[in-house]
Amino acid sequence: QFLLAESGGGLVQPGDSLRLSCVDSQRTFKKHGMAWFRQASGKERKEREFVAGVPWNNSGSAYSQFAEGRFTVSRDKRSNTLTLQMDNLRPEDTAVYYCAATTSNVARMEATAYEDWGQGTQVTVSS
Repeated sequence: QFLLAESGGGLVQPGDSLRLSCVDSQRTFKKHGMAWFRQASGKERKEREFVAGVPWNNSGSAYSQFAEGRFTVSRDKRSNTLTLQMDNLRPEDTAVYYCAATTSNVARMEATAYEDWGQGTQVTVSS
């Protein structure tokens, strides 16, 4: 059973935008750091790449270099939703995007630090 549910993926053209959402329907991760990761085709689970994250208290966000300036992560604790706004998408952004939660109260960049994951949502950027 997945406690985190992602949505919003799809097929878009280069330069387009997408908005991904991750809902914690059981309100399990209120005190957890949360983040978005991505896994490109042919990569293994352990190679999931950090995209962006938010600590449990919303005190700041962290981005990978490729996401800085194009992606925006936000967290709404009232609706228990983590959102990733992705603008100016590129073909190399094509991947399955996962939402994850960690008992660490900060948004760690290592996938191994996250205990709970959603099923993922496919993002394909192609002309």
